[in-house]
Amino acid sequence: MTLDPDRAALAEHLLTHAVLRGSFTLKSGRQTTWFVDGKQSACRPDGILLIAEVALQVIGPDVDAIGGLTMGADPVAFGVAAVAATRGRELRSFSIRTQAKDHGVEGRLAGALRPGDRVAVTEDVSTRGTSIMEAVGVVRALGAHPVMAVPVLDRGGTGGELAAADGVEWRPLLTAPDLGLEFEGL
Repeated sequence: MTLDPDRAALAEHLLTHAVLRGSFTLKSGRQTTWFVDGKQSACRPDGILLIAEVALQVIGPDVDAIGGLTMGADPVAFGVAAVAATRGRELRSFSIRTQAKDHGVEGRLAGALRPGDRVAVTEDVSTRGTSIMEAVGVVRALGAHPVMAVPVLDRGGTGGELAAADGVEWRPLLTAPDLGLEFEGL
């Protein structure tokens, strides 16, 4: 499959800056010969602009907010929201803490998520989809409506099944095969 020019540019950026080859242990404990450090693209100015370009094509105008679990979602959500603002689109961003904070503004939410919001849940790289779906659950518990899951890269190919079972549209910006790599989600 041929990628459109925006996705092709994002794929090239990931291949240049984020794809590592060697021996790696995934969060699941599985071994792999390739790893994608998505923050190497999401935290570079040219990379986040490419991510935002593709994300804003995917995220419909009926979405109010973008966010997900800290750290994987943070640069993506904040960068996409900032670029959206330069285009006259209000897309608020937020982060979900891994542990609830018990002082100041308590709980797991940090940011501008509101009850009733239609939400794009994001992260830089998804392998099995479990982290992004954890964020979906927290978003729901906070009274918002996760309508889509938008990882920058789906490296595992299994997140779509989890999302579909939970009534959330799975819309990765790119997949491992788009980078010439095989899915590794089990």
